[in-house]
Amino acid sequence: MTTGAATRVFLARLAGIGVFDPNGDQMGKVRDAVVVLRIGANPPRLTGLVVEVQHRRRIFVPMTKVTAIDVGQVIVTGMVNLRRFEKRNNETLVAAELLDRTVDLVETGERVSVLDVAVERTATRDWYLTQLFVRKPGAGLRRRGSTLVVDWSDVRGLSLTVTDQPAEQFLARLDTMRAADLAHELQDLSSKRRLEVARELDDERLADVLEELPDDDRVEIMQALEAERAADVLEEMDPDDAADLLAELPPDQAADLLERIEPDDAEDLRRLLTYDDFSAGGMMTTEPIVLAPDATVADALARIRNAELSPALASQVYVSRPPTETPTGRYLGTCHFQQLLREPPGTLVSALVDVSLTPVSPDAPLNVVTRLFAAYNLVALPVVDAGGHLVGAITIDDVIDHMLPEGWRDNDDEMHGGA
Repeated sequence: MTTGAATRVFLARLAGIGVFDPNGDQMGKVRDAVVVLRIGANPPRLTGLVVEVQHRRRIFVPMTKVTAIDVGQVIVTGMVNLRRFEKRNNETLVAAELLDRTVDLVETGERVSVLDVAVERTATRDWYLTQLFVRKPGAGLRRRGSTLVVDWSDVRGLSLTVTDQPAEQFLARLDTMRAADLAHELQDLSSKRRLEVARELDDERLADVLEELPDDDRVEIMQALEAERAADVLEEMDPDDAADLLAELPPDQAADLLERIEPDDAEDLRRLLTYDDFSAGGMMTTEPIVLAPDATVADALARIRNAELSPALASQVYVSRPPTETPTGRYLGTCHFQQLLREPPGTLVSALVDVSLTPVSPDAPLNVVTRLFAAYNLVALPVVDAGGHLVGAITIDDVIDHMLPEGWRDNDDEMHGGA
């Protein structure tokens, strides 16, 4: 079964099945799954799989890398970090710690044993524990009790309560927060506590939080992380935010991190670092949606549906000659998502490009960019170099970030609607 919305997977059945890259080469086998228990009525969240690769090394594969779970195989995409898996304090291993655990049925109070747990993927691409396969106690010697499937909400014992460890409570509460609110919460902690919490967050979550923190705090966190972990977190960040962070780090550390991350990502970051921070090149992301002229409306809409894209970045599709990775071949124009919705799925995007939207050069200063956004009511704008190659796109949130005064994130009243 594929990992579309509402896909349900029983995790115990994944044990031992192969994990393959998109080319069909096996990289390892599933050995366990990692969930984060949360407070109260919030169901546990599946964050990733523990995969055994060569030499019996066990690594962590985040669910953001899992593209499909079919019969007998798991398909992953992108580069997977081979750092040895180490369980964090707020994490629970399904096979090692949840299976055979005793919980109570809410309705009857019966004690039952957990045999398996099912997770489902939501529209936001997160995975949550939704059902349990359980066994009731047997009656008499050698008699096994009956089994049944129950909803997660029908049992007690798989959520954190006020009696749990304070650290686990705190991390569980943070798991339900938006990244900006979590960053605000971290700013109120002592330096030591802030670093402790940062180390317990998964790479993707920490990357989101770093994008929302003031420079001093995120530099402090990056300098405290071990180098491989810091490189992994950088790869999860938006390229423009990652470049901004690298520019704040000591040059030796920045250079070391650039050597550790994937070559393609490093190339993008080095290019971004050449631009002034308050120029179009310094504000842009190098990962807009780019399609070749022979792509169809259906192809474009499929790319726009990616839940990881911000609304602003998903508002436009850029069309260029191959290659479609930035810097692209010759830039041809822009397709707006509202126009795509009005056209038949088989229509070529090359027939719909808007050539009236004039792109900016990477060296365009902030005041020029802001005037264009205001004059034409834009939410995104292509950035094209002197050779006619698309090198990135600026989104309205990037413009606003650069227009606001330094330290705006520290104003508690403004951040939370106060006077």
